[in-house]
Amino acid sequence: MRFTTLADQIFKACIADYHKTDDVDVPLRNPYPKGQIEHVLYLKNGIDTLQWHLEDQIRDPHMSAEEALKIKRRIDALNQQRTDTVEHIDSWFVQKYARVMPDGDAKINTESPGWAVDRLSILDLKNYHMHLETLREGASEHHKRRAAERLTALLAQHRDLCQSIEELLTDLAAGKKVMKVYKQMKMYNDKALNPVLYSRQ
Repeated sequence: MRFTTLADQIFKACIADYHKTDDVDVPLRNPYPKGQIEHVLYLKNGIDTLQWHLEDQIRDPHMSAEEALKIKRRIDALNQQRTDTVEHIDSWFVQKYARVMPDGDAKINTESPGWAVDRLSILDLKNYHMHLETLREGASEHHKRRAAERLTALLAQHRDLCQSIEELLTDLAAGKKVMKVYKQMKMYNDKALNPVLYSRQ
C-alpha cells in the first residue's frame, strides 16, 4: 500500500471518529498501538481536527475575552504538539531510509515528508468540511454550487499532493534525495528564549 493511501485512510477515519460526538472536549481514542507509524498518523490528524474546530470557535464575535483566551491557549499548545508530531514522522522516515546510500548529487527537498503529510492531513479536513457545505440544509443553491467548485479544486490539490509525496518517497528510497529532521525551535514557546517570559522570571 502506498504511504499516502495509508495516511489518507487513517486521517479520514480520525475525522469520522471526531464527528461522532463533534465535541472538542471529548478525547479521541487512538486505535493503533504506540510505536507504530499508524498511531502517529492518527495522533497527527487528531491534533489537526481538534485545532480546526477550536479555530472555528474562537471566531465567535459573541465569545467573552476570558473564554477566547482559554481557547487561544489550547490552540497554542496544539500548535506545539502538531510540530512535535511532524518531527516524529520525519524521524520515522529518516530511520526508514537510513540504509540508503545517497547519490553524489542527491539533493534535499524544500519540504520534508512530514510537513507534506501535515498538508495532506489539513486537506482531508478541508475536503470533509467543504463537502458538508455542498449539502448544508438551508444554504442557498449559489452557496452549494460555490462550495462544490471549491471542493473540486481541493480534490485536485489532494491528488497532486499525494503524487508529489509518493515521488519524494521514491526519490528518497533511490538515494536521489536526502532528508534531515529540522527542529522548528519555536522561540515563543520557550521560557528561556521568549523575552516576555524570561524577563519575568
